[in-house]
Amino acid sequence: MKRLEEMSGVFQSSGVEHHSPEPKSQTEGNEESGDRAQPWEMVMDKKHFKLWRRPITGTPLYQYRVFGTYTDVTPRQFFNVQLDTEYRKKWDALVIKLEVIERDVVSGSEVLHWVTHFPYPMYSRDYVYVRRYSVDQENNVMVLVSRAVEHPSVPESPEFVRVRSYESQMVIRPHKSFDENGFDYLLTYSDNPQTVFPRYCVSWMMSSGMPDFLEKLHMATLKAKNMEIKVKDYISAKPLDMGSEAKATTQSSERKNEGSRGPAQIEYA
Repeated sequence: MKRLEEMSGVFQSSGVEHHSPEPKSQTEGNEESGDRAQPWEMVMDKKHFKLWRRPITGTPLYQYRVFGTYTDVTPRQFFNVQLDTEYRKKWDALVIKLEVIERDVVSGSEVLHWVTHFPYPMYSRDYVYVRRYSVDQENNVMVLVSRAVEHPSVPESPEFVRVRSYESQMVIRPHKSFDENGFDYLLTYSDNPQTVFPRYCVSWMMSSGMPDFLEKLHMATLKAKNMEIKVKDYISAKPLDMGSEAKATTQSSERKNEGSRGPAQIEYA
């Protein structure tokens, strides 16, 4: 896990915070960061994963951290299933809409629009976020980062509640190689679902929702592996080889000429 901590700083300059997954004392956290960060509190300790949370200073929200291990699928399979938007529409019943709005073929950054069901009686939520991934062959590690952004082609809709504060970072480290079963992952995320429910209700939804999602992701990866379902290989494919979704880049170039958001602006920065 210490190695995953180190690698989680790969995109630190991209605005994703880097913290230890282990809870620390209040004093120690403050001395290290100087940002009055709260200590981590363990919420779940299961066979395949551990979940921590800590309050986000000045808000009623929490930041969450998950450390987990899978031994029955390969890192490549898990990584690809997580990125494949078309396949996710099939295995994640909560998805109402999920599409790539824009792609930068140079950096691989993508802007996505995601609409998802929330528990009754809450309205469905929608997210506009940029994601970027990196595969470091030399250090045998994968990193996927996402963050909420605004995009001119996706204005707010009265049908959904727009989530404007969302960050996620996952680091995957194979036990052996990208194509052999077994890996550890470290996920850090925060999300403001824009709800008036009490803090404990929101905390329960968030702390239970992410483990549920990770298990569905794991089962979808197993299904793809066992049934030989075709999933895009994001590790090997170049941005220009990623199929029909590449048309988003042409659209982005047109918008750039019109003075709106272009590829350079969807860099994770």
